[in-house]
Amino acid sequence: MSKDPIEHLDDDNLVEKIVQTKDQYLFGVLYDRYADIIYNKCWSFVEDKEEAHDMTHDIFVKLFLKLRTYQAKSKFSTWLYSFVYNFCINHIQRKLNNNEKQFSVTEDLLENYEEEIDDKEIFELKVEKLNCSLAKLDVEDKSILLMKYQDGFSIKDLSNALEIGESATKMRLNRAKNRLLNIYKEL
Repeated sequence: MSKDPIEHLDDDNLVEKIVQTKDQYLFGVLYDRYADIIYNKCWSFVEDKEEAHDMTHDIFVKLFLKLRTYQAKSKFSTWLYSFVYNFCINHIQRKLNNNEKQFSVTEDLLENYEEEIDDKEIFELKVEKLNCSLAKLDVEDKSILLMKYQDGFSIKDLSNALEIGESATKMRLNRAKNRLLNIYKEL
C-alpha cells in the first residue's frame, strides 16, 4: 500500500497548501509532525501533563489561524518553535499574574555589559542541580537557554525567533547564562 504523497511534502509546501485551502486533513499532517515536540516543550515549562496537553491544543488552534503569517524567512520549525516559546512564555506570565513584567529589548539591556560566560561552564553543571536552577530562573531566561542548549538554535536562529538583533541576542543569552550560574552556585 503506497503512502499518501501529502505526508512527504516538506513543511514549507505543506504550510502553503494549508494556507491556500484551509484543509483540515493537511493541517492534521502538520499536527502529526509536531504535536509530540510541542507537547514536550509545553511540559518543560509547566511540568503538568494535563496543562501541557491543553496548551498543545491551544497552540494548534492559534497556529491554524496564524499559519498565513509564516513567510519562510527561516525554517518552518524555527518559526514554529518561536511561536511555541512565545505562547508558553505568555501562558506562564498570565498564570503568575505578572503583567508588569513584559519582556522587551530596551536600552537598559545594553547597559552594564557583563563578561561573556563560556558554554563550558553550562555544560559542566550537574543535571539535578541544573534542573532546580532552571526551575528558579525567569521564564524568559529559561526559554532562551532551552532554545540554545536543548533545541540547538544558532545565534541567528535565536535572533530570528526572538525578532531582535544578533548582538542583543548574544547579550540576552549571556545574561541568562550568568543568572543561571548564580542560582546554581547558591544551591
